Amino acid sequence: MPQDLQTPLRIVTYNIHRSRGMDRRTRPERVVDVLRAINADVVALQEVIGAGPSGTSHIEAIGAGLGMGWVMASARRLRGHQFGNVVLSRFPTVHHAQHDLSWKSCEERCLQRVDLNVHGRVLHVYNVHLGTAILERRYQAQRLATLVADRHITGPKIVMGDFNEWMKGLTTTLLSSKLKSLELGKYLTRRRTYPGFFPLVHLDHIYYDGALEIVGVELVRNRLSLVTSDHLPLVADIRI
Repeated sequence: MPQDLQTPLRIVTYNIHRSRGMDRRTRPERVVDVLRAINADVVALQEVIGAGPSGTSHIEAIGAGLGMGWVMASARRLRGHQFGNVVLSRFPTVHHAQHDLSWKSCEERCLQRVDLNVHGRVLHVYNVHLGTAILERRYQAQRLATLVADRHITGPKIVMGDFNEWMKGLTTTLLSSKLKSLELGKYLTRRRTYPGFFPLVHLDHIYYDGALEIVGVELVRNRLSLVTSDHLPLVADIRI
Protein backbone atom coordinates (compact mmCIF):
# COMPACT_ATOMS: atom_id res chain seq x y z
CA MET A 1 0.00 0.00 0.00
CA PRO A 2 1.41 3.45 -0.87
CA GLN A 3 2.57 5.47 2.13
CA ASP A 4 0.07 8.30 1.52
CA LEU A 5 -2.82 5.85 1.97
CA GLN A 6 -1.50 4.93 5.40
CA THR A 7 -1.14 8.50 6.62
CA PRO A 8 -4.24 10.13 8.14
CA LEU A 9 -5.44 13.39 6.64
CA ARG A 10 -6.34 15.82 9.43
CA ILE A 11 -9.30 18.15 8.88
CA VAL A 12 -10.87 20.76 11.16
CA THR A 13 -13.96 22.97 11.12
CA TYR A 14 -13.86 26.11 13.23
CA ASN A 15 -16.14 29.14 13.55
CA ILE A 16 -13.64 31.82 14.57
CA HIS A 17 -16.25 34.49 15.45
CA ARG A 18 -14.52 37.27 13.48
CA SER A 19 -11.34 36.51 15.46
CA ARG A 20 -13.11 38.10 18.43
CA GLY A 21 -12.53 36.17 21.62
CA MET A 22 -14.63 35.63 24.69
CA ASP A 23 -12.64 38.44 26.29
CA ARG A 24 -13.95 40.74 23.50
CA ARG A 25 -10.47 41.19 22.05
CA THR A 26 -9.99 40.79 18.29
CA ARG A 27 -6.81 38.81 17.80
CA PRO A 28 -6.30 36.71 14.63
CA GLU A 29 -2.94 35.61 16.01
CA ARG A 30 -4.75 33.55 18.66
CA VAL A 31 -6.62 31.73 15.90
CA VAL A 32 -3.24 30.98 14.34
CA ASP A 33 -1.94 29.58 17.63
CA VAL A 34 -5.00 27.34 18.07
CA LEU A 35 -4.76 25.99 14.53
CA ARG A 36 -0.98 25.60 14.60
CA ALA A 37 -1.32 23.29 17.59
CA ILE A 38 -3.95 21.22 15.76
CA ASN A 39 -1.65 20.92 12.71
CA ALA A 40 -4.46 20.12 10.26
CA ASP A 41 -4.03 19.56 6.52
CA VAL A 42 -7.41 21.06 5.62
CA VAL A 43 -9.11 23.81 7.63
CA ALA A 44 -12.69 25.07 7.15
CA LEU A 45 -13.32 28.42 8.85
CA GLN A 46 -16.53 30.38 9.25
CA GLU A 47 -17.11 34.04 10.18
CA VAL A 48 -13.83 35.20 8.68
CA ILE A 49 -12.99 38.85 7.89
CA GLY A 50 -11.22 39.30 4.57
CA ALA A 51 -9.91 42.21 2.54
CA GLY A 52 -11.39 45.66 2.97
CA PRO A 53 -10.69 49.39 2.94
CA SER A 54 -8.82 49.45 6.25
CA GLY A 55 -6.20 47.00 5.01
CA THR A 56 -6.85 44.63 7.92
CA SER A 57 -7.50 41.15 6.53
CA HIS A 58 -7.70 38.46 9.18
CA ILE A 59 -7.42 35.62 6.71
CA GLU A 60 -4.22 36.96 5.20
CA ALA A 61 -2.71 37.05 8.69
CA ILE A 62 -4.02 33.55 9.49
CA GLY A 63 -2.86 32.05 6.19
CA ALA A 64 0.58 33.61 6.52
CA GLY A 65 0.87 32.54 10.15
CA LEU A 66 0.09 28.93 9.26
CA GLY A 67 2.00 28.92 5.97
CA MET A 68 -1.07 27.53 4.17
CA GLY A 69 -2.78 28.46 0.94
CA TRP A 70 -6.40 29.58 1.19
CA VAL A 71 -9.51 30.52 -0.77
CA MET A 72 -12.38 32.64 0.51
CA ALA A 73 -16.10 32.64 -0.26
CA SER A 74 -17.45 36.01 0.85
CA ALA A 75 -21.14 35.88 1.73
CA ARG A 76 -21.51 39.61 2.46
CA ARG A 77 -19.72 42.79 3.41
CA LEU A 78 -18.95 43.65 7.03
CA ARG A 79 -17.93 47.29 7.48
CA GLY A 80 -16.62 47.24 3.93
CA HIS A 81 -14.65 44.00 4.38
CA GLN A 82 -15.31 40.64 2.81
CA PHE A 83 -16.95 38.30 5.31
CA GLY A 84 -17.68 34.61 5.01
CA ASN A 85 -16.10 31.16 4.75
CA VAL A 86 -12.49 30.17 4.12
CA VAL A 87 -10.77 26.87 3.35
CA LEU A 88 -7.05 26.60 4.04
CA SER A 89 -5.11 23.63 2.74
CA ARG A 90 -1.65 22.14 2.41
CA PHE A 91 -2.77 20.69 -0.94
CA PRO A 92 -3.29 22.45 -4.28
CA THR A 93 -6.77 23.78 -5.07
CA VAL A 94 -7.95 22.59 -8.47
CA HIS A 95 -11.44 24.13 -8.36
CA HIS A 96 -13.31 26.65 -6.23
CA ALA A 97 -17.04 27.41 -6.36
CA GLN A 98 -19.53 29.37 -4.28
CA HIS A 99 -23.30 28.86 -4.02
CA ASP A 100 -25.72 31.39 -2.57
CA LEU A 101 -27.79 30.06 0.35
CA SER A 102 -29.41 33.39 1.27
CA TRP A 103 -33.10 33.31 2.12
CA LYS A 104 -35.41 36.32 1.87
CA SER A 105 -34.35 39.17 4.16
CA CYS A 106 -32.14 37.06 6.42
CA GLU A 107 -28.38 37.53 6.60
CA GLU A 108 -26.58 36.43 3.44
CA ARG A 109 -25.13 32.92 3.60
CA CYS A 110 -23.17 30.77 1.17
CA LEU A 111 -21.85 27.28 0.56
CA GLN A 112 -18.19 27.07 -0.38
CA ARG A 113 -16.85 24.15 -2.39
CA VAL A 114 -13.12 23.58 -2.75
CA ASP A 115 -11.69 20.67 -4.75
CA LEU A 116 -8.23 19.65 -3.58
CA ASN A 117 -5.59 17.49 -5.23
CA VAL A 118 -4.56 15.13 -2.44
CA HIS A 119 -1.72 12.95 -3.72
CA GLY A 120 -3.35 12.70 -7.16
CA ARG A 121 -6.89 12.19 -5.85
CA VAL A 122 -9.56 14.88 -5.89
CA LEU A 123 -11.20 15.58 -2.53
CA HIS A 124 -14.33 17.76 -2.55
CA VAL A 125 -14.55 19.95 0.57
CA TYR A 126 -17.80 21.80 1.32
CA ASN A 127 -17.68 24.58 3.91
CA VAL A 128 -20.98 25.95 5.19
CA HIS A 129 -22.46 28.31 7.77
CA LEU A 130 -26.25 28.05 7.92
CA GLY A 131 -28.73 30.59 9.28
CA THR A 132 -30.33 30.85 12.70
CA ALA A 133 -34.03 30.89 11.72
CA ILE A 134 -35.94 27.61 11.31
CA LEU A 135 -37.59 28.43 7.96
CA GLU A 136 -34.31 29.84 6.69
CA ARG A 137 -32.43 26.64 7.53
CA ARG A 138 -35.18 24.52 5.98
CA TYR A 139 -34.59 26.23 2.64
CA GLN A 140 -30.80 26.08 3.05
CA ALA A 141 -30.85 22.40 4.03
CA GLN A 142 -32.77 21.43 0.91
CA ARG A 143 -30.46 23.44 -1.35
CA LEU A 144 -27.36 22.16 0.42
CA ALA A 145 -28.44 18.53 0.12
CA THR A 146 -29.16 19.00 -3.60
CA LEU A 147 -25.79 20.61 -4.30
CA VAL A 148 -23.78 18.05 -2.34
CA ALA A 149 -25.63 15.09 -3.86
CA ASP A 150 -24.96 16.24 -7.44
CA ARG A 151 -24.12 12.97 -9.23
CA HIS A 152 -21.85 14.80 -11.67
CA ILE A 153 -19.43 15.52 -8.83
CA THR A 154 -17.74 12.20 -8.19
CA GLY A 155 -15.14 11.18 -5.65
CA PRO A 156 -14.88 11.56 -1.88
CA LYS A 157 -16.74 14.47 -0.30
CA ILE A 158 -16.54 16.17 3.08
CA VAL A 159 -19.19 18.64 4.28
CA MET A 160 -18.33 20.57 7.43
CA GLY A 161 -19.11 23.81 9.18
CA ASP A 162 -21.48 25.55 11.55
CA PHE A 163 -24.99 24.23 10.90
CA ASN A 164 -26.68 26.32 13.61
CA GLU A 165 -29.05 23.45 14.32
CA TRP A 166 -29.65 23.34 18.06
CA MET A 167 -31.34 19.95 17.86
CA LYS A 168 -31.76 17.31 15.18
CA GLY A 169 -33.91 18.81 12.43
CA LEU A 170 -34.37 18.90 8.67
CA THR A 171 -30.70 19.64 7.91
CA THR A 172 -29.54 16.60 9.86
CA THR A 173 -32.25 14.42 8.34
CA LEU A 174 -31.57 15.45 4.74
CA LEU A 175 -27.80 15.24 4.91
CA SER A 176 -27.85 11.97 6.85
CA SER A 177 -30.00 10.44 4.09
CA LYS A 178 -27.35 11.31 1.47
CA LEU A 179 -24.08 11.29 3.43
CA LYS A 180 -22.50 9.60 6.42
CA SER A 181 -22.61 11.66 9.60
CA LEU A 182 -19.64 11.82 11.91
CA GLU A 183 -21.24 10.57 15.12
CA LEU A 184 -19.22 12.21 17.86
CA GLY A 185 -20.75 10.00 20.52
CA LYS A 186 -18.69 7.07 19.18
CA TYR A 187 -15.45 8.95 19.74
CA LEU A 188 -15.99 11.57 22.44
CA THR A 189 -17.64 11.81 25.83
CA ARG A 190 -17.94 15.57 25.32
CA ARG A 191 -19.33 16.58 21.94
CA ARG A 192 -20.85 20.03 22.45
CA THR A 193 -19.03 22.84 20.65
CA TYR A 194 -20.97 26.00 21.56
CA PRO A 195 -20.61 28.21 23.50
CA GLY A 196 -16.96 27.45 24.17
CA PHE A 197 -16.76 28.26 27.90
CA PHE A 198 -19.78 26.17 28.86
CA PRO A 199 -20.84 24.18 25.77
CA LEU A 200 -24.55 23.39 25.67
CA VAL A 201 -25.15 22.37 22.05
CA HIS A 202 -23.46 20.64 19.14
CA LEU A 203 -23.64 23.13 16.23
CA ASP A 204 -20.52 22.11 14.31
CA HIS A 205 -20.74 18.97 12.20
CA ILE A 206 -18.82 16.88 9.69
CA TYR A 207 -20.47 14.72 7.02
CA TYR A 208 -18.66 12.59 4.45
CA ASP A 209 -19.18 10.29 1.49
CA GLY A 210 -17.12 8.10 -0.80
CA ALA A 211 -13.90 6.21 -0.13
CA LEU A 212 -13.18 7.82 3.24
CA GLU A 213 -12.38 6.23 6.59
CA ILE A 214 -12.58 8.01 9.95
CA VAL A 215 -9.49 7.31 12.03
CA GLY A 216 -10.11 9.55 15.01
CA VAL A 217 -11.99 12.62 16.27
CA GLU A 218 -10.99 15.37 18.68
CA LEU A 219 -12.78 18.37 20.18
CA VAL A 220 -10.11 20.92 21.07
CA ARG A 221 -10.95 22.31 24.48
CA ASN A 222 -8.00 23.97 26.19
CA ARG A 223 -7.20 27.29 27.81
CA LEU A 224 -6.42 29.01 24.51
CA SER A 225 -9.36 27.66 22.48
CA LEU A 226 -11.78 28.55 25.27
CA VAL A 227 -10.95 32.24 24.95
CA THR A 228 -10.20 32.54 21.21
CA SER A 229 -13.76 32.06 19.89
CA ASP A 230 -17.28 31.23 21.06
CA HIS A 231 -16.98 27.89 19.21
CA LEU A 232 -14.53 25.03 19.75
CA PRO A 233 -12.57 23.46 16.85
CA LEU A 234 -13.85 20.06 15.72
CA VAL A 235 -11.04 17.86 14.34
CA ALA A 236 -11.14 14.58 12.45
CA ASP A 237 -8.38 12.31 11.15
CA ILE A 238 -9.41 10.53 7.97
CA ARG A 239 -7.99 8.33 5.23
CA ILE A 240 -8.87 8.57 1.57
